[in-house]
Amino acid sequence: MTHSDETVQMDQCWTNARLATMTGDGLGLIDDGVVAAKDGRIVYAGPAAGAPSGASRTTDCEGRLITPGLIDCHTHLVHAGSRANEWAMRLDGASYEEIARGGGGIVSTMRATRAASEAELVETALPRLDALIAEGVTTIEIKSGYGLDTANELKMLRAARALAAERRIRVEPTFLGAHALPPEYQGDSDAYIDLVVGEMIPTAAPLASAVDAFCEGIGFSPVQCERVFAAAEAHGLAVKLHAEQLSALHGSALAARHGALSADHLEHATDDDVRAMAAAGTVAVLLPGAYYFMRETKLPPVEAMRRHGARIAIATDCNPGTSPTTSLLLMLNMSATLFGLTVAEALRAVTVNAAAALGLSAEVGTLEAGKACDLAIWNAEGPAELVYRIGFNPLHQRIKDGQ
Repeated sequence: MTHSDETVQMDQCWTNARLATMTGDGLGLIDDGVVAAKDGRIVYAGPAAGAPSGASRTTDCEGRLITPGLIDCHTHLVHAGSRANEWAMRLDGASYEEIARGGGGIVSTMRATRAASEAELVETALPRLDALIAEGVTTIEIKSGYGLDTANELKMLRAARALAAERRIRVEPTFLGAHALPPEYQGDSDAYIDLVVGEMIPTAAPLASAVDAFCEGIGFSPVQCERVFAAAEAHGLAVKLHAEQLSALHGSALAARHGALSADHLEHATDDDVRAMAAAGTVAVLLPGAYYFMRETKLPPVEAMRRHGARIAIATDCNPGTSPTTSLLLMLNMSATLFGLTVAEALRAVTVNAAAALGLSAEVGTLEAGKACDLAIWNAEGPAELVYRIGFNPLHQRIKDGQ
């Protein structure tokens, strides 16, 4: 926090607020708090007694709760088509494999995404993005991964970037070419990885912040994912990994060895995997929406994450097949009810730890001097309200870069 003195310059100030700064190890609560900003950056966040004065614009928050703007650090927000009909088929008894053999699954989303123009992808993504913005989200990660060829993967990344020009939100695009095997490469996954590392990553590098892959029996092997990591690193891109969702291939330990920003899903992660992630600073991103939607029964090893000190983030995993949700607030509740996270763990999971999962710890995720002035102002008496309620949005105002 910045203390009051004559050198502090500010152009706006939020007073009479309860702050959850997310600094330190907990929520960093300040009962009678003030946030002051200049040129879209926080210059003070702390007790009213030490706050600077002289802002040209002051907002009385009337006792409301202020948290950092929420961060959705794992989404597949850009895609075309719907898989609602496949969901209905599954409810009627069809297996995932039967649906996939009939042209469903990721391949059906791939076909719809390939057929859509960049403008159509932006248009269809905007309502999903708006739903998240309405819940206080100020930063979002958006993955490619439904094009599965160079031209369409680039189209998805351009669409993700275009969303940031349409709305006041920070978008972090992630290249996920190694998401699934397209039909034209069936039976030769190594040849497809050749394309990913030799052509896709070099051309996607200017559009992406990071590179992801799906390390799974129905995805790609650890050896193939390591090739993807090597290509990403050669082009100066951060890495992350879908790992341990359906089986224990130790992709999360592989991610840790490469200093990955995050490993995501993690239901089947072992104690050794978690220890490696904690030592490397790789964030454990849990996705309760996918766990719920897919009726999983294997819980992620939260207690091991606590014991080893691995940072936990949560996200919507917004996607048409396994987590068709656009509510990060619902994920807060699910992370508590399904995974046993505490209020403090859940809220840190969508702020300070989610920022770390995107490599943005210096920019967002806490209320402290020097960070972007991204705020969520809530009609709530305290932080527990945000995790406790289901289907209720208490957002009063969302502030992005001071506006």
